[in-house]
Amino acid sequence: MNRLETAFASKPIFMPYFPLGYPNLETSVDVIEALAQNGADLIEIGLSFSDPLADGPVIQHATQMALEKGITVKKSLAALKELRTRGVEIPLILMGYYNPILAYGLKEFIRAASDSGADGFIIPDLPLEEAAEFTALAGDLPLIQMLAPTTPDERMETIARRAQGFIYLVSVTGVTGERAALSAGLGELIARVRQHTAAPVCVGFGIGTPQQAQQVGALADGVIVGSACVKAIGASKNPVQTARQFAAEFHQALQKT
Repeated sequence: MNRLETAFASKPIFMPYFPLGYPNLETSVDVIEALAQNGADLIEIGLSFSDPLADGPVIQHATQMALEKGITVKKSLAALKELRTRGVEIPLILMGYYNPILAYGLKEFIRAASDSGADGFIIPDLPLEEAAEFTALAGDLPLIQMLAPTTPDERMETIARRAQGFIYLVSVTGVTGERAALSAGLGELIARVRQHTAAPVCVGFGIGTPQQAQQVGALADGVIVGSACVKAIGASKNPVQTARQFAAEFHQALQKT
């Protein structure tokens, strides 16, 4: 089994998001290592971009700070390789937008990402209909597709049937960010997706507490936590220690499902 398959052997999994370069490059690498060592089963690693259309204010602020500190795609890929050198063995999925990847060069980016230890990609602004070139070049590295409550049934079926790795299911409409409560129709939405695929279904957007993660974990194969993770760690005087505690709390909550 590859790293992704191994991660989903025990479900539900905990998948935090954190952007490289925030609050600075060195700290972000230490934070991601701490998340990996203290309960994260898979990590969504952010590649910063100046126009992150799917992200809410917390992640926008973090990625803008990372850009101001000089983060680049090249530095991010080198940091990914450093994480593998440090012994991080869980799957690491690169989440970024298409413009910086195109500017880097598709072939060059995918080759460098693979060499650095990436396990796949999430590109919110690259729809399935326009992804043929990328997926052909990526080969065995999956391009994770996103589905939302607003996805029409026919399109949901098409995307779900072609899913590689896992499906990123957006639980609410809008951008990333914590919500006071989970969507009332989340269970039905997950059931709709599962009618069309055997791929794991991971839920993101709006999950801010271990209790919410536990509720989602009872329904889904994985729980994605972005804004809450970035907010807690970014506000901390000791980001690495906060990362350790954050991962442990969410991991323990999901163990109870």
